[in-house]
Amino acid sequence: MRPSSYSKQYKDLRAWLRQKREAKGLSIRAVAEILQRHHSVIGKLEQDRRRIDIMELLEYCRAVDADPHEAIDLLEHSLDSSDM
Repeated sequence: MRPSSYSKQYKDLRAWLRQKREAKGLSIRAVAEILQRHHSVIGKLEQDRRRIDIMELLEYCRAVDADPHEAIDLLEHSLDSSDM
């Protein structure tokens, strides 16, 4: 079953992505420049306007120097704690 992009898991992941970006002192535009993407794409990843592809997650993690395993662990924990 594919979780909705509005699910708790996606909400938790988006908050984690934003926190990692802000911890590095990067703006959405700075991450977009690193990834050579339009800033609106990065903004949509951090909002509930776009699903997050696994490759985008890995690229984002590299751009903000975050451990992608931490993101997967967060998703797994969020999935375990949900009322599915």
